[in-house]
Amino acid sequence: MFRDLVTSVESLRAIVGGEPSEVARRKEIPSLDVHARAFIARSPFLLLGTAGADGRCDVSPKGDAPGFVRVLDDHHLVIPDRPGNKRLDGMRNILANPHIGLIFLVPGNDFTLRVNGRAAITREPLLLRTLAAQGKVPLLAIGVEVQEVFLHCARSFRRGKLWDHGTWPGADALPSMPCILYDQTGGAMSLEALEARNAQSLATLY
Repeated sequence: MFRDLVTSVESLRAIVGGEPSEVARRKEIPSLDVHARAFIARSPFLLLGTAGADGRCDVSPKGDAPGFVRVLDDHHLVIPDRPGNKRLDGMRNILANPHIGLIFLVPGNDFTLRVNGRAAITREPLLLRTLAAQGKVPLLAIGVEVQEVFLHCARSFRRGKLWDHGTWPGADALPSMPCILYDQTGGAMSLEALEARNAQSLATLY
């Protein structure tokens, strides 16, 4: 399918025009400094990247009120597991391969915070109680041992105009999720049942 492939770092460097700048190299730090902590405290949304033992990857969205991710110290943070679809794609990957990558977003802010490290799944009662929301204590959480922290510049957000409301498509630009699921599952459940299931799911966030 794809031709004229790039197969070495040397080729990549030649195409993009050399080495990263001194700032790009030095911006990576091994712990959560005051700026990273402030960013995480204001972030209501992150993307969590994992890979299984076979290399198959997954990226899962996680969101809640700003500060839902708790920084424990300079090298550790914890992410509560809120109710979801029970596929457990990311958690199953963590069990096989602890390496994890996180991207934190703050609405209206067009640079992001990237955190890489090693993850584990915890059910420690005292810790879970500190992660309660709307009176609900999570059953599990993802603990991350931080290894790399760095900012990612704003160019991708500027190019995509992510926060520019004037470029946002209308609510009817795509079919509803129940309509898409009806097609993708071959009508395994009626559209009416899928719509009711989706409404119930969105009504029980915690």
